[in-house]
Amino acid sequence: MMKQLTQSFFQVFTVTFVWVTFLLTIFFGGQDVSIYYLWNLIGIAASCGVMFGVVYSGLWNYLTFRPLWNILISSVLNIVFGLLAVYLFSAEMFSFILPWWPGMLVLSIVLHILAFYVYAKMDAKKSSQELNQLLHK
Repeated sequence: MMKQLTQSFFQVFTVTFVWVTFLLTIFFGGQDVSIYYLWNLIGIAASCGVMFGVVYSGLWNYLTFRPLWNILISSVLNIVFGLLAVYLFSAEMFSFILPWWPGMLVLSIVLHILAFYVYAKMDAKKSSQELNQLLHK
């Protein structure tokens, strides 16, 4: 489990770091960037790595909480890590969107519920097909 979570973290960290660097190059390529801002990029990549590589994987694959708790934990941490990433990107942008956090949280909960039930339905269908194939052999 630890090996899988570590591998997931570093995959997400690397892809996010490259992706954010690429986007900054496209949109702000003509501006000078302080070498200290690289630490912000590392922080953004690390927060995404923790959230999507460790927390999601751990919650949905290894821990045995009820779906409601998984949805609530995922939603709250998603908003927290997302706001952290926005703060590291731009403190000005963070102060602009911070008053909207209750709406973001509600939207995150709704989308996590929808995603969970769609995934659960697809997984149940896949499992029933596999069982039917085993029965008909």
